[in-house]
Amino acid sequence: MNRTAARSVTVIPPTINPLTHLSRVAVQKRRVAGYARVSTDSDEQFTSYEAQVDYYTQYIKRNPEWEFVKVYTDEGISGTNTKHRIGFNEMIADAMSGKIDLIVTKSVSRFARNTVDSLVTIRKLKEKGVEVYFEKENIYTFDGKGELLLTIMSSLAQEESRSISENVTWGQRKRFADGKVNLPYKQFLGYRKGADGFPEVVPEEAIVVHRIYTRFMEGLTPGAIAKELTADGIPTPSRKQRWQTSTVESILQNEKYKGAALLQKCFTVDFLTKKRKVNEGEVPQYYVEHSHEPIITPEEFDKVQTELARRKQISRQYSGKSIFSSRIVCGDCGSYFGSKVWNSTSKYRRVIWQCNGKFKGEHKCETPHLDEETIKAWFVTALNAIIESKDNILEDCRLMQATLTDCTGIDTEIESLLEEIDVVTELTKRCIAENSQTAQNQEEYAARYNGFVERYEKAKARLEQLRTTKAAREAQAEAIGAFMFEMQELDTLTEFDEKLWLTTIDTVTVHADGRMTFKFQGGTEIEG
Repeated sequence: MNRTAARSVTVIPPTINPLTHLSRVAVQKRRVAGYARVSTDSDEQFTSYEAQVDYYTQYIKRNPEWEFVKVYTDEGISGTNTKHRIGFNEMIADAMSGKIDLIVTKSVSRFARNTVDSLVTIRKLKEKGVEVYFEKENIYTFDGKGELLLTIMSSLAQEESRSISENVTWGQRKRFADGKVNLPYKQFLGYRKGADGFPEVVPEEAIVVHRIYTRFMEGLTPGAIAKELTADGIPTPSRKQRWQTSTVESILQNEKYKGAALLQKCFTVDFLTKKRKVNEGEVPQYYVEHSHEPIITPEEFDKVQTELARRKQISRQYSGKSIFSSRIVCGDCGSYFGSKVWNSTSKYRRVIWQCNGKFKGEHKCETPHLDEETIKAWFVTALNAIIESKDNILEDCRLMQATLTDCTGIDTEIESLLEEIDVVTELTKRCIAENSQTAQNQEEYAARYNGFVERYEKAKARLEQLRTTKAAREAQAEAIGAFMFEMQELDTLTEFDEKLWLTTIDTVTVHADGRMTFKFQGGTEIEG
């Protein structure tokens, strides 16, 4: 209903109330409320919204047999679910508490597009003696034919909503298939929408992204980076003051920062509830390389993913206080080395590294403590030993990487397990349906049902195991790739390089006799 139409309409109340079929003999006025809703935030529809409010206010007040309660409203709220419609819920609550006798609204689709919501609400109101009139469809809910008509109209409205949802979904997936990237720019650090519709780098925000990646590779945890950014007064992607650890983690893992895009990570499960879930293979995903200008190089991004995987593997034992944290291991007990400060208040102050479990329990580790200069010197020696024979080592890395990335056997078994899960799920559904429709021996039914559940759980457990194995192999292959990238152009080292330490070292094992075994990301071990 547009504003022009609202201005031109003159309503003359009838002497006989057509909505309730009650004559003027009724002594008590009916308490009447209007309900208006507009589902989007376009200017044109807000105009329509204002017109609806004015229309129903005047419509109710002009009827001498009615007492105006109010016009309840919802702006910019979807009609597919009544859960989040504040005005609607307030109106129903008032009606149920006896404040309203009649609700007037434009149409069934304005009231609710969900058949279940519509009918449950109408029946609940009917029990309380509250009638609803749908003007467009000319439906009176107290009429004998009202509920049948309402069911039909609600179903049509629900199908309309399904059609709209499917059209939107098709459009989104068509854009995905065409490789078109669209970002939530208002909450996405580093990019804005360019003139051509593609993501465009925001230079001042890109600096923050670079800082996050650099600080992470310098050993800081996402939590420490978040505190640092908050302390420096740098706003978050959503322009808030306080950074959360999860926000930093998201930036570190989002492939869009390397100029690529994995599309349809999530999808809408139910068009009515708008419930979304992570896409685990239910619908197609699209990976677009070089979809837009990168902020982080692919090589740097891959190094960060490798480091994330490494830290996840060592879990709570990781410390981001130093580049040496969580990398030096005791050869006696397997604990990590930690930093200790000796003579902290004197001129002889020095930082040493020793086993964190050295004085725990009855066994005392025999591994010696180390100073940072010793660690650095041994690292330079070990890396130079790698460089001297790097051609052979790189060839070994290529073979190892090829072996790890060949997951043909795993993929075949995963596909077979997914088919098994689909079959068992369908058999379980049939089993439950048959039991609900026909009388059966419940012991036999329970045995069948439990058998299906056992098959499902067994297949699911094996599927998770295979996916974990595959992910670990892929992470190891990426780590080898990052190591190879660093080694290819590397010449003899003359001094300690912090970046190379972070990107090439897996662990350093310290033995009781003072020897140190350097294990590099490619799997090569050098003993010093």
